[in-house]
Amino acid sequence: MNSKKNELPFSASNYTTMLIGIAVILAGFLIMSFDSEEFGFGFLGLTLGPIVTVVGFVIEFWAILRKPANS
Repeated sequence: MNSKKNELPFSASNYTTMLIGIAVILAGFLIMSFDSEEFGFGFLGLTLGPIVTVVGFVIEFWAILRKPANS
């Protein structure tokens, strides 16, 4: 049997990076919810929160596309 078939597609570092990305995305949504302006039209709701959320998604894509170190 080929042992390559039984290997997981991601390494532990990939999963760790994915968890960090999820935490950054959640932090971005939390930052957006802290905006005290009406309808979230302040700095936190329109600028900082979305930037942090997009950074989290970039981390997620990088974690998925990165090759495991043992390959």
